[in-house]
Amino acid sequence: MELTVYTKDGEEAGKIEVPFEISEVRINAQLLHDAVVMYLANRRQGTHCTKTRAEVRGGGRKPWRQKGTGRARHGSIRSPIWRHGGIAHGPKPRDYYYRLPKKMLRNALRQALASKIRDQEVRVVTDLKFEKPKTKEMVAVLTALGIERSCLVCVAQGDENAYLSGRNIAKVDVVRWQDTNTYDLLAHKYVLVSREALERLFERICAQKVQHSGKERQDEV
Repeated sequence: MELTVYTKDGEEAGKIEVPFEISEVRINAQLLHDAVVMYLANRRQGTHCTKTRAEVRGGGRKPWRQKGTGRARHGSIRSPIWRHGGIAHGPKPRDYYYRLPKKMLRNALRQALASKIRDQEVRVVTDLKFEKPKTKEMVAVLTALGIERSCLVCVAQGDENAYLSGRNIAKVDVVRWQDTNTYDLLAHKYVLVSREALERLFERICAQKVQHSGKERQDEV
């Protein structure tokens, strides 16, 4: 499988081969779901807090005597069954952070990228270098490549002007290639990536697979 490389003007500038580990990977929907849930959980601040009956102000005296009124027995107007009372079993501040194993995250990233490539939603450009930050130039690149919906722009190390040029565009997020994750890939319709960033990304998510295959070949010999 090959991807077409374009210039920033939308003209073809060559091809780039997709590694076998990505082009032939099987998509595991459950693994992608688990990875997305993990990223969303880790983004939660966990600062939610409700007051129990012990923390709500007031309710120090018994609202009426225990017997003889014909009404239910109550000891405090801050009981959870009262309006303006405390909250029973309500949320308290907590940390939602957890982490899946590294191999699972790498495999999920590999599958997410493979699904984007198979759906023809990846646009590769020769480079994303700009002389100075210019939102208008980034918009021109997106238009030339036919990107009209949400897009994840993946840049190489040192393309600071590309980040500054794209951060103010609606539904466009700019990340470095080493910060690309499964959630970001699946949350956007298109992926715009420079050739250098894509090659680095291929090395990152296929490194372990390639090393393992090499070991097997040595054992066979």
